[in-house]
Amino acid sequence: MLAAYAARQSADDPLSGLEVGERPDPVAPEGWTTVTVRTAALNHHDLWSLRGVGLPADKLPMILGCDAAGVDESGREVLVHAVIASPGWSGDETLDPRRSLLSEVHQGTLAEKVVVPTRNVVPKPAGLSWEQAACLPTAWLTAYRMLFTHAGVHPGDTVLVQGAAGGVATALVQLGSAAGLRVWVTSRDAAKGEAAVALGADAAFASGERLPDRVDAVMETVGAATWSHSVKSLRPGGRIVISGATSGDAPAKAELTTIFFKQLQVIGSTMGTRDELERLTRFVAARGIEPKIDRVLPLARAREGFAAMHAGQVDGKVVFTL
Repeated sequence: MLAAYAARQSADDPLSGLEVGERPDPVAPEGWTTVTVRTAALNHHDLWSLRGVGLPADKLPMILGCDAAGVDESGREVLVHAVIASPGWSGDETLDPRRSLLSEVHQGTLAEKVVVPTRNVVPKPAGLSWEQAACLPTAWLTAYRMLFTHAGVHPGDTVLVQGAAGGVATALVQLGSAAGLRVWVTSRDAAKGEAAVALGADAAFASGERLPDRVDAVMETVGAATWSHSVKSLRPGGRIVISGATSGDAPAKAELTTIFFKQLQVIGSTMGTRDELERLTRFVAARGIEPKIDRVLPLARAREGFAAMHAGQVDGKVVFTL
């Protein structure tokens, strides 16, 4: 079957290890199902795998990809949930210390077929296109959990999204706007801020700019570069929900005094559960949300999508069709 896979790894030249070619068809063990993939989406996780982060070298060659929508063995149209719990685990799979993502231990979704635990498929609502459905299982699920599980916000509250253009940030803007939140974004690039406003944000500010009001919650994926601004932007008792640190995880100042004096909450968030993914798909379909897609390419041209992401030249999700 055709697949995009990591054959080698290089921290300096990650694309040198990417191959697009034939791989053996997967065989589903007991309790797993085979999904024939219709669409799959690209994530920064795939580039990190090519750099050697999170993917052990002894697992190569590894088919990349966490996001997919397709048809299972029963003929149902489904989305694939990428978080794989360890055998015997029950409860929130994101809390399983032995959990993994597809393309770390088990082969990923950038292929004509993928096998996953039977529980890891979610019905695809008829109202979602194949391309839209493929966007949801990673970045959009991360954003959904940040907003609706951890942030403690309600319609009318104000949420600050640090960084305007990333996959999670874009999803936060679209989800927050649809849920009746006032969404503010920051960006170093005025054009990206304007694009976020066009997508549903209420206002865009320069990175580090003093805001006109304190916010109820901050969605933090940037890390060190925006940490102090995030802390200072919160109302007393507000929450920072952090799911990434693209600028590094060691801010110059931890802001501990402000955090305890203002009784702020700092909450870590990773991916989401299968049940949250199912609720996300229903919410997106019911509200008519159209996930922002940068480009759609056949999987045979996967290298073009990887190259664009590596160069920072994507605005929305890169989706591959099969």
